[in-house]
Amino acid sequence: MICSGALDVSVIDARKIIRTALEENATDVILFHNHPSGNPMPSQADIRQTEKLKKAMAIFDISFTDHIIISESRFFSFAEDSLLCYSAKN
Repeated sequence: MICSGALDVSVIDARKIIRTALEENATDVILFHNHPSGNPMPSQADIRQTEKLKKAMAIFDISFTDHIIISESRFFSFAEDSLLCYSAKN
């Protein structure tokens, strides 16, 4: 675990995630977080933070394979829903 949040918000700390990936010599990263509300659909903040993190990781040649949001009985995958298909150079 790299970050934790409150009941209704969590801040993705890109520096900690990238630092951990570099320390572990990772070539790919899959990010997980939960939505206690039971609705795993990403918020606009989730989407913005995911795009920001993917762009930052590309600088270090680390692939951002997926961001998965889990709830009690369902999940949402950014990769499965094609939300990771933008160009990291844009």
